[in-house]
Amino acid sequence: MKSKTTILGASFITLAGLLTVGPAMAYDGTNCEAPGQCWEPKPGFPEKVEGTKYDPKHKESELNKQQESIQAMEKRNAMRVEHFKETGNWVYDVEKLK
Repeated sequence: MKSKTTILGASFITLAGLLTVGPAMAYDGTNCEAPGQCWEPKPGFPEKVEGTKYDPKHKESELNKQQESIQAMEKRNAMRVEHFKETGNWVYDVEKLK
């Protein structure tokens, strides 16, 4: 009885191991130039997106939003630092400095 339980347990462990290894070894349909460099377009999509119907065509103003917000933040911080150097009092709300 004990040997049947051991064999059954070993069979279960072997089966579980095969089930977890199987998907990892499956072919994923990519053609890799080198390990980790496996990008390729999905079937039906162009090799390059620019100039196709899939091109998002971002507006220049949309692309510059982050840079504009960073510049505004730097300007506010400069105002805070200038006020702090003059008075020794840190004021977070820039509206109070005007």
